[in-house]
Amino acid sequence: MAVTVAEVLGVTYDPLLVGELVESYEQAQRNFYLGGHRLSAVEGGRFCEAAYRLLEFATSGVYTPLGGNLDTEGVTKRLQSLPAANHPKSIRVHIPRNLRLVYDIRNSRDAAHLADGIDPNLQDATLVVGVLDWVLAEFVRLSGGTTPDHARALVEGLVTRRVPVVQDFGEFQKVLRPDLRASDRILVVLYRRGTRGAGYPELTEWMPSSARANLRRTVRALDEKALVHSAQDVVRITYAGEKSVESRGLLDPL
Repeated sequence: MAVTVAEVLGVTYDPLLVGELVESYEQAQRNFYLGGHRLSAVEGGRFCEAAYRLLEFATSGVYTPLGGNLDTEGVTKRLQSLPAANHPKSIRVHIPRNLRLVYDIRNSRDAAHLADGIDPNLQDATLVVGVLDWVLAEFVRLSGGTTPDHARALVEGLVTRRVPVVQDFGEFQKVLRPDLRASDRILVVLYRRGTRGAGYPELTEWMPSSARANLRRTVRALDEKALVHSAQDVVRITYAGEKSVESRGLLDPL
């Protein structure tokens, strides 16, 4: 079974477009968390160009070649004119409208705000990465490239808050704050994992060697404080745990 967003989308859509979409998405997210807010908007525009082409492909089987002149207004009008019985409203209306918003920010927001002395890049980049999350999740949800349960898990992973203090290396969760004690390391990786939680073998692998011997004791202490819930050898963060992570500034990688 396909296990990544790219693999799921590649079952239904052109792999070249999927690669462009996912790469620009990842770059926009990376730029945002490294402070390159203007670059996030630029990658957002690149993401939109790939997404418009995916919409063309989903509705007609062909798309404007990469590098070719993409008529986004024309694509939007054609999508809106499609019979409602043939394609979901997200394909015809919702996704194109969200793409238009990101595209317009990429093309004109800086110039429009030069006179007021306020740099809009952070607020714009925050909006852009949120829209990109939603659009990519919609493509996954509608793709039919995997089982409904797996698609739901991928969507939940996409729309879960990003955690800059934790960097993914495949399935390995690297905590970027060596100063954090073991209990806080557990909380931030579980915050990143969201509803999936993590099993003890995973938590053991992600912890430094000095914290592994007492891992279960540390989890029990967190469970007693209602910061996590442990059941059937899977540990998940609670609402109280999420609040603790946020209020104490544990998401900051610096």
